[in-house]
Amino acid sequence: MNRLTIIEPLLVALRARLRFLPPTLARLTLGWVFLLSGWGKLHHLPDVIDFFASLGIPAPQLQAPFASGVEFVCGALLLAGLFSRLAAVPLVVVMVVAIATARAAELASLGDLFGFIEYLYIVLLAYVAIEGPGPLSLDALVRGRLAARTGSSLGSAARPAASVRA
Repeated sequence: MNRLTIIEPLLVALRARLRFLPPTLARLTLGWVFLLSGWGKLHHLPDVIDFFASLGIPAPQLQAPFASGVEFVCGALLLAGLFSRLAAVPLVVVMVVAIATARAAELASLGDLFGFIEYLYIVLLAYVAIEGPGPLSLDALVRGRLAARTGSSLGSAARPAASVRA
């Protein structure tokens, strides 16, 4: 027998058992990063306002607290796994603005973009927005309780059956 034919079923079983891990790790990592970043910016708003002004961002007195608040609130939502898909969207916008303003001078090629931590955040946020927060989240708990009350399978379209996702 080929070693691959022996190992493959074991790897498939392991994948099924660990399916919860990627969305959970992505969500927790992003949530923690943005929660702390937003918290720090909210507690140093005068410096953030000055930085935004130096970048030429319009109305820095409004934009700095807004962006800081978005990072803090959406980071907390991601960390809890509550409204995760929705919380990811404004964070993507914040990261796009960060690349377009604070990192614009460093962006000479596509390779440069791929090296930015902000781009990695965008990729992970897109993953959370598309795949959802995973089963270890308040979103999953709420979905499960609503499904139990209504007798339906809420979110089944968002979580295809394992046989479909080979």
